Amino acid sequence: MLKLNKKSGSRKKQDDEEHRIQTAMVNWFRLQYPKMRHNLFAVPNGGRRDAVSGARLKAEGVLAGVADLILLKSNRFYGALLIETKTRTGKQRESQKEWEAKITADGYKYVIVRSLDDFMKEVKSYLGDM
Repeated sequence: MLKLNKKSGSRKKQDDEEHRIQTAMVNWFRLQYPKMRHNLFAVPNGGRRDAVSGARLKAEGVLAGVADLILLKSNRFYGALLIETKTRTGKQRESQKEWEAKITADGYKYVIVRSLDDFMKEVKSYLGDM
């Protein structure tokens, strides 16, 4: 994703720290739980799109605010673990807060993770409740 540089009006690349965190999380999960690699997947909701692509995706069911990763595996308490990846200073958008409120009311577990260590702790805890 690109951001406009306010001073010059030129475009600059946005930091990809969130991408690096999420990639590390997926790689760790696939190594740690190879038989469940199909249970963890990304939801490609973010990124820049032109108006036509955005409209097509919305018509196909894309929802604003959906978590970055879904661990589609139930445990004793929840039907799935929904994982939002953020940097140390990253904040949820309003659409993410709204989706979190709705999905947790439906009985799913939603977490925000800011590092590989956070992710490992959440996954181990979640899978330990099976």
